Amino acid sequence: MTGIGILVLLIFISALPILPVFIWFRVIRFPLGPWWILGFLAAGAAALVLAGFLQTLFPPLSGIDKGTLFFKLFVQIALTEEGGRLLLLLVLLQFMRRFLRRFLRRLPEVSLSLGAAGGLLTGLGFAVIETAAYGASDPGAALLRTFTAVPLHGACGSRVGLAAASLPRSPFRALMFFFYAIVIHGMYNFMVISPGLPLFFPIILVFSALFSSIQTIRRGVDRKIGAGQEV
Repeated sequence: MTGIGILVLLIFISALPILPVFIWFRVIRFPLGPWWILGFLAAGAAALVLAGFLQTLFPPLSGIDKGTLFFKLFVQIALTEEGGRLLLLLVLLQFMRRFLRRFLRRLPEVSLSLGAAGGLLTGLGFAVIETAAYGASDPGAALLRTFTAVPLHGACGSRVGLAAASLPRSPFRALMFFFYAIVIHGMYNFMVISPGLPLFFPIILVFSALFSSIQTIRRGVDRKIGAGQEV
């Protein structure tokens, strides 16, 4: 298989979690059309590029003491990646408000649900490209990350989406959502590199965070978001 063929295969494997999310959106009748879904996924891919640029602004770290490790895991990695997603989501949600203005003004919780859903998709778009990149050097890592890192980025992305949706009305609440995303991301990073720690622990962390994000999105549907209309 050629290099391009391997890359396509890695992207396909990395993108597998998007399919059940898309089917779930259809089942619960979440009012996001295919073009909006693709837009959020593309924003996630763009956020990866932005996060990579932000990480280059940090000086090289020396040593492996606890302070340096904390800074790398929670600031240099988690903060830059969630920050990149936040910037892209703020732009995309602001654009979306022009199309959903009457719903977002009337139902603040609907706005949060849309933010969580958009953030989930943005996180998945981010993870697809990142996982494929890791898999290019270690193909076995692609499959492992599909079931760990991809859900992580989806769960953290949903909280960043909540932050972006909350910002106009409650900056403090938005800051808390963003802070939660960084903490979850940093804790996952720490668990993954901790020697002797079973993979069970980061998986529990990831899927617990993902389940709570799904509940937030579901609440918006229960409130009859957008009167069932797709955008």
